Amino acid sequence: MKRYCLALDLKNDPQLIAEYEYWHKAGNGWPEIKKSILDAGIIDMQIYRTGNRLVMIMEVGNQFDPMEKAKADASNPKVAEWELLMSKFQQPLAWAADGEKWVLMNQIFQL
Repeated sequence: MKRYCLALDLKNDPQLIAEYEYWHKAGNGWPEIKKSILDAGIIDMQIYRTGNRLVMIMEVGNQFDPMEKAKADASNPKVAEWELLMSKFQQPLAWAADGEKWVLMNQIFQL
């Protein structure tokens, strides 16, 4: 098993942040998105927020391949629709590459 931590900012607007959280509450997310996550070999996913900064923690199985997940997402119309909806709320980090939303974080400490 492997862990990925990623970061992304939301637009700093309380109403947009509240709406983003609404879409991520249990029962409000789209089942097709959950299926695409599980089908990729992601075992657990959590998103935390402070202010407008998000941190996502993913626990993945050995078969998980981020490039394959990206390819599958690119060919999934429901994922594209979800990403378009989420782009209303999200803004890339200043150091993100062009077109990059979630930025992979480097682990710098472990107890």
